[in-house]
Amino acid sequence: MSKYLETLKQNITDHLDWYMSAVEEMYHNPEIGNQEFKSMALLAGMLQKEGFEVETGFIVPTGFIGKFDSGKPGPTIAYLCEYDALPEVGHGCGHNLIAGIGVGAGTALKSIIGEIGGKVWVVGTPAEENFGGKVSMAEAGVFDNVDAALMIHPSTKNGIGGRTNALNPVKFEFFGKNAHGCRPHEGKSALDAAVLTFTNINFLRQFCLPNTFIHGIFRDGGLAANVIPAYASLEYYFRGSTMSYVQELTQKAIKCAEGACAATGTTFKHSIYECPYDDFVVNYSLAELLKQQYEELGITNIEGIKEEPVGSSDIGSVSYRCPALHGYIKIADTCVVGHSREMADATISPEGKTGLLNAASALANLGAILITEPETLNQVKTEFQESVHKLA
Repeated sequence: MSKYLETLKQNITDHLDWYMSAVEEMYHNPEIGNQEFKSMALLAGMLQKEGFEVETGFIVPTGFIGKFDSGKPGPTIAYLCEYDALPEVGHGCGHNLIAGIGVGAGTALKSIIGEIGGKVWVVGTPAEENFGGKVSMAEAGVFDNVDAALMIHPSTKNGIGGRTNALNPVKFEFFGKNAHGCRPHEGKSALDAAVLTFTNINFLRQFCLPNTFIHGIFRDGGLAANVIPAYASLEYYFRGSTMSYVQELTQKAIKCAEGACAATGTTFKHSIYECPYDDFVVNYSLAELLKQQYEELGITNIEGIKEEPVGSSDIGSVSYRCPALHGYIKIADTCVVGHSREMADATISPEGKTGLLNAASALANLGAILITEPETLNQVKTEFQESVHKLA
């Protein structure tokens, strides 16, 4: 067993009920993105109690950062917390447990950092589901001098990470002219323009690269059946393997709207209505280190790197700034789906508690290894530099 793993695990075990009380508090009081003021205060208060220097309202209104400096030379290890919930299902993505894992890992590493040196940060990154707190923080340079940014996400399987899709959220708004439904020739239908655009974009799907996803909805389409709508709107997510390709796809969609408006005599505008997310740059060295920690903890059935992109996350922006890890810990059976009430319930179950203990222990020890083994950290950082250079 690694030199510090047992000590770190014991530290987390000693605090485990406290961490789970915070997980349960967030479960019972879910807050959606950019409204997580209570969750921010709860987590920041825990870190302050443990001796971290804490700043709330960090970069974004519901962000925070807790820092502890050993006073000795060494790397900076950052643990990322998410704590935004979903409408209707609450913490169906398990972000309340992610927060508990991040606080637990950071507090455990702090307990030995006086001996091994370096700095430990716990960074509260809100609004992962829509407005990307990590994106704002990455753009502000928060992670530019971080040696590794680490987090683990609840799941139905144990895993060491994988690629994610870049995402561009685009809104199309169409403008026409009202008229009576019995005198349509006096109007111009914004709804017709939206329908044609929706159809045109659907035809793009056949000609997209593999692992490209287009999700679109009608947001507005009129208020009365006997009135030609003067306004309509669509909202889309365009996802693909890289942001450059997603931007290319977005431009094709804009051409679809131009054609629809030319056909209907209407006009349109497009805008970014949520936060675009970069694809995730996998650091295979960090992923392998996580696998080793899981194995030492007795965790089995560990999935390897998912090379086919799955979903999107704002940690993509972090992965372009420093070596990043986004692992997974099993807290529920495979019959439980993400973004569900059942997944939310799993976060406060006995399996969720075990997941917190194992994930936080793995991350804490991984941080200790990066601080105490310069050659290992150098390997991680060299891979990061080479990967980002290839994608530039």
